[in-house]
Amino acid sequence: MMRINLNPPGLWPSLGFPMQQGVIEPAGRRVHLTGQVAWDAEGHILHPGDAGAQTHAALDNVARVLAAAGGTLDDLVSMTTYLVKASDWPAVSAARAARFKPDFGPVSTAIVVEALADPALLVELECIAVIPDDRVAATTGATP
Repeated sequence: MMRINLNPPGLWPSLGFPMQQGVIEPAGRRVHLTGQVAWDAEGHILHPGDAGAQTHAALDNVARVLAAAGGTLDDLVSMTTYLVKASDWPAVSAARAARFKPDFGPVSTAIVVEALADPALLVELECIAVIPDDRVAATTGATP
């Protein structure tokens, strides 16, 4: 079964990026990701001062975790975006719109916070994915 997007009439529009009002999860394995930020493999912050580029970097990290489990960004069913400055929302939205198929974004919540783990981080993404059983893989980085 594929996921089913729920966008009933009478609710507000998508705000310019791919998202759903609700998603009925498909059959598969649920994967909860730790908050992903714009850190490289050595823990260095990428793109200081650029929330859009940090969103792309965080999505790259999300994609790496999902690939290790046999998934892709298309398998995301939920994403919470934490951002430090509300004024960065247009750049974050544009980065999301560039990475998701128009009708296939996850359910979404955005929260403005005072700060993240490092003052140079502007965006953090907390995600849940459902990967179909026939694609689930235990690969590099997977532990029992």
